[in-house]
Amino acid sequence: MSEIITFTLDGEAQSQALDPNAKLLYTIRNECDSKEVRFGCGAGNCGACTVLIDGVPDQSCNVPNWAVANKTVTTAAGLKNDPVGKLVLESFVAEQAAQCGYCINGILMSVTALLKANSKPSTEQINESLNRHLCRCGTHLRIFRAIDRAINTLSKS
Repeated sequence: MSEIITFTLDGEAQSQALDPNAKLLYTIRNECDSKEVRFGCGAGNCGACTVLIDGVPDQSCNVPNWAVANKTVTTAAGLKNDPVGKLVLESFVAEQAAQCGYCINGILMSVTALLKANSKPSTEQINESLNRHLCRCGTHLRIFRAIDRAINTLSKS
């Protein structure tokens, strides 16, 4: 049974007849035609599908559509419209922090949320924000360099 669910995705209003219990991951990819979220494990264990829901990172494979009604959902595509998100994107590019790139969209979301809440996080806070993300190609050092770059740029502004 479908119902009209209204939410904002990367700055664009969405109002669609959706199964309220279907997962947001599939709605974003299939109904909204955005490939900015990745299917990884489907169980919330890898972080590839992480989005921001009203600024809070969450794994979209675990979020039912009804949970985003009247909320703002941001994927990596929406980060360019946010000053901190744009800085994080630029830092990851500058440090070449993606090899295969599969995990990076989700990591970008968690890092952006962290730096918006705390522009000078501790190593422990960074590790905690990345705890639910798996990177299988091993760009961890570059990811941490990119985060350090973003933190240093934020501290200068």
